[in-house]
Parts: sequence; structure tokens; C-alpha cells
Amino acid sequence: MLPGQTYWSVFVCLSVEVPVPRRVPRSRAALAALLGAALTAPLALTAGPAHAGGQYTVTPLKFTVRADGRSCAVDADLYRPAGVDRAHPAPAVLATNGFGGSKSDGSTDAIGRAFAARGYVSLVYSGLGFGHSGCLISLDDPRIDGEAASQLVDFLGGKRSADDGTHADFVTLDAPGDPRVGMIGGSYGGAIQLATASVDHRVDALVPLATWNDLAYSLDPNSVVGARDVPGAFKWQWTNGFYLIGESQPLTTPSLDPSRINSLACLHFVSGVCATVRTLNSGGYPVDRTARMLAYARSVSPTAYLPRVQAPTLLVQGQVDSLFNLNEATASYRTLKAQGTPTALIWQSWGHSGGVTDPASGELNVVQGNLETSYVGRRILAWFDRYLQNHNHTDTGPAFAYYRDWITDPAHTYATADRVPTLSQTLYLSGDGKLVDNRAKVARGRRGYTNWLVPTSHSESSLAGTTGLPDPAPYDTPGTYLAWTGVPLTRDLDVAGAPQVTLKVVSPRAERTQNSGDAADKLVLFAKLYDVAPDGTQTLVHRLVAPVRVPDVTRSFTVTLPGIVHRYPAGHRLRFVVAASDDAYFGNRGIKPVTVVSAPGDTGVVRLPVTGG
Repeated sequence: MLPGQTYWSVFVCLSVEVPVPRRVPRSRAALAALLGAALTAPLALTAGPAHAGGQYTVTPLKFTVRADGRSCAVDADLYRPAGVDRAHPAPAVLATNGFGGSKSDGSTDAIGRAFAARGYVSLVYSGLGFGHSGCLISLDDPRIDGEAASQLVDFLGGKRSADDGTHADFVTLDAPGDPRVGMIGGSYGGAIQLATASVDHRVDALVPLATWNDLAYSLDPNSVVGARDVPGAFKWQWTNGFYLIGESQPLTTPSLDPSRINSLACLHFVSGVCATVRTLNSGGYPVDRTARMLAYARSVSPTAYLPRVQAPTLLVQGQVDSLFNLNEATASYRTLKAQGTPTALIWQSWGHSGGVTDPASGELNVVQGNLETSYVGRRILAWFDRYLQNHNHTDTGPAFAYYRDWITDPAHTYATADRVPTLSQTLYLSGDGKLVDNRAKVARGRRGYTNWLVPTSHSESSLAGTTGLPDPAPYDTPGTYLAWTGVPLTRDLDVAGAPQVTLKVVSPRAERTQNSGDAADKLVLFAKLYDVAPDGTQTLVHRLVAPVRVPDVTRSFTVTLPGIVHRYPAGHRLRFVVAASDDAYFGNRGIKPVTVVSAPGDTGVVRLPVTGG
């Protein structure tokens, strides 16, 4: 649930996949072995162009902070560049680990080293409930984790000392007690930045990578537009994997700080997290419990507190990410931009589920740390140069950029724009199973499927990396899905963004149960787009699906699919599929047959955000 252990420890403990070089397939187990436990940080950055010869000192520090009415020990390391002192201060970078990591894992530590080598004072720390820091895991709750991080900003601003009396009087100040400080990190170490900035406006710049906007959507997604209060389909593999990582710590860590123990019923998390996971695993959604679950998940999510974030924010999200997909960062981007917060958005290749990290491809590499030579790395450096060094002339780049895996020249893999592409092409669901480009081509017809009591479709095994087992290709079992397939394309079709589908289904059994008072009795289905090659081979782009719990089967509904960046080459065909289940999610309660009826004046519609390439 928890935002993935720095992209990265999560990948080793429980991931679906670790980023690999372009077009070089590897098994997930092999990748985990290759990269090892060092993959525990959002950015394993190595030192590049150095400040004062790249030399710095590292001082371990302890802080006692107040969070949620408790005193918490915070374990931190201070990286101080050579030559930085009271007469020659420098801006600061604050960072913490991803879920399950600590200040000492291969990447969190690397952030400190990388930015100290570039002249920044770096303070990296183990988040609450991790490493040698105390207190409970609270999912980056701004009222807890955010307030704790704010007290570390106090240290950087000279307003407080570490427990041993260490005082920071060498950080650039904008005002007494107000340090020039930015934050960077991924997944769990990404959301903490937004949480901190929402409670402390002294933070000057943020770079969250691969993090969430709304945990209700992340863990229990319902992709129906406007169905905010209707729970979705429980993403049980990802959620329970992270939950077990957190709950096992009191059992696996000797001499654990007592402040990290909650109760026998909820060992290591705050009680709200345990109640949320219990509700999700119960398979039921009674109205009162569901309302509490959704309210709690959103209260600890940026969707609730972004209106209080003023710090310029560079959002970076991975295209290959079934945990936190592109729609999460896009939602945060739109909120920040609408309220006037300086912001930019990058859709890079890699995320929690894999992607490209080969430095030769121009992508940021979490192991080799090619900041100066990768597109994303240069954007990060420019962001900090502008907002931490106050170099107002620095060009921070376009509002929006996205990686294209069909471009082979590293200098041109990213396309840029002044906004996220809009829906621009419409296709229609014909009654004969065709996907057509004109409503007049829609044939009248009705087709149906039914679900089984066990999952019959597969998109991914979220925990394949943990088990070492291969992940089968996506599939759907005949009779349990419907598909609409287009004609071979006459030219390349480039899609960048989140497709939308408007549907109307008929399901008398779902209609009879959907108002039972338990949302689990509503119809569940899964929408997805395949790329079908001339030989019939079909590819589910990045293994992404849109889980849906239909609010009311008597009405049409619109579904937003996960954002993708994908070229459908000439000769290939688009295929839209509605499936009854997916084994990475909880599905229907009981058997609920579904029929889809099509006619020229009344049929389903698929809308695509098509770009010029």
C-alpha cells in the first residue's frame, strides 16, 4: 500500500519487475538477483560533476520529533559538501526511503551522496516506522509523517539541533529559520514530499517520482468517471504484499523501538491502515465501512491536501507501472496547475512494474545514476538549479514530456508538449465484434459473456518477482469476455494518454442485487486495449487494465483506462476487451452474466488521445 519501497526495495521484496535495458527481456527473478538488495532507493545516483572536488562529510544524526502525539526517534545522515560553512552556505536536499527501506539502503543513501557531490547539503533519513526510526507507519499522512519532516526542515533552518547538539548554520536561508530546501524521492519517498509541503511552505521544490495521487484509486480502483464514492476492485496482490512487509517488521527486527508497536491486532501500522486493509480483504463493502475506508485512504493521499501545496513540483511517473499508473501523476499535475503552483509532468519509461533504464537509451538509471546524461536527470538538475539555486534564467523545460519506446535515437526519445494530449479519435463498438471508425458502420447485434466463480483472465502477477516464477502472457478465457477488433491500420497510430470508453451493459442479475446495501453486489468488469499484430499475436500494453464496479447497470457509464504511450504500427489492429475478471484483483460476488447490445444510434464508444508521433 504502500507506496513502494523506493521504487525499488519493493522491487526486490515483492515486485513485479525491475527495469531492464531496452528490448532485453529478463525474468523477474533474474533481475532481482542482478540488482540485489541495493535496489532500495528512488534514485541510486552516483556522483557527477562535483562541488569542491566532490568531497563531503557524512554525519549520523538522531532527532526526537513529535508525531501523532508520540515522541519518535528519527535516524538520519547529514551530507555536508567540502567548503560549505556559515560564510559559504548552500541549499539543502531532504529525502527519505521508499516503503520498506531506510536511510541506509542503496538508493536513499545515494541521493545524499549524489547531491552533496553537486554542492547541496543533503539530509536523508529513515521514514517513521522504518530502519532505526521510531513510531508507526502512517502512509505519509501529512498530519504525522509531514509534521515529522517539517521538524527536520527546522533543523536545516537552524531553528533546532539534533539530539547530540549538532546545529546546521550552513544552509542557505530565505529568512530566519527558513532554509532553501528541496525534496526528491520515489514511491513512498515521493508522497512524503507533497505531504511535507502541504504543512510547511518553507519547502522550495519537489521532485516526486512514481507516487500516488489517491490511494483509494491505487489500491481499490474504480475507473468509472464520477463514481468517486463507489469502491472498485481490490488490487489484492500489491496491497497485501506491502502490508505484510510492514506488519512483519516487529517479528523480524530484534529489539524494535516500542513506539513502533501498535497492538496485537495491528502490529506496525496506525490503526486506520489496518482497518482499511481488513475491509478490502473482507470482500464486502457495507455502506458505513466503505465510507470510512474511502475517507481514510483519501485523507492520507495528495488528492486531499494538494490545494495546500505551493512548492514548484516536477512530477515524474512511469509508463510501466500497475501500482501507480500515469493517471495518478496526471491528476496531481492538473490540480497543481489549476491552482497556479508551478509544475511540470514527465512520463518516463520505468515504474514499479519494469521499463527501460539502459543509460544508452537516454533514460535515468537508478543504479548508474546518469543525471547529466539522461533526459529526466537533466530536468531534475534544472528544476533544483532554478528553484534552489535561484538561477532565474534556467530553463526548466516544457510542461509535459513523454518517453516513446519506438524511437531509437536517445536524443529524441522524448516528445514534449504544452499540455497532456486530449481525446481526439473516436471508434465504435459494432454488434458483430468489429471496432469501427464511423457510427454508420455499426451493425445491430447483441453478444454476451458470463463470469466464473474463479478468475478467468490474467493481466499480470504483481508478485512474480518475489516468488521467482515466470509471469504468463495476458489471456482471457473464451466465454468470459467480449472483444471488438478494428481493421489493420494503414499507418502508424500513436496514443499518448488515457483512453476513455462509454458503455451500456445489460445484466439482470446485477440489477437485482446492486442496491443491496453492500457495493460488493454491484457488477465488476475489466476494460483494456490490446495491440494485435498481423500474425494474431496480441499485446496488452504494459499489462494495464481498468477495473470497474458499475454504479448502476441500468445506465451507461464512462471508463477512463490507465494512461499509455504506445505506437500501434501500420498493419496492426486495435482490440478493445471487456472481461469478467482479472486474477490480480477481487472480482464479482456470484454469477452475473452480461450482454452488450449495439445499434448505429446506441452503442459503445472508444475515444483515444492520438498524437502526431
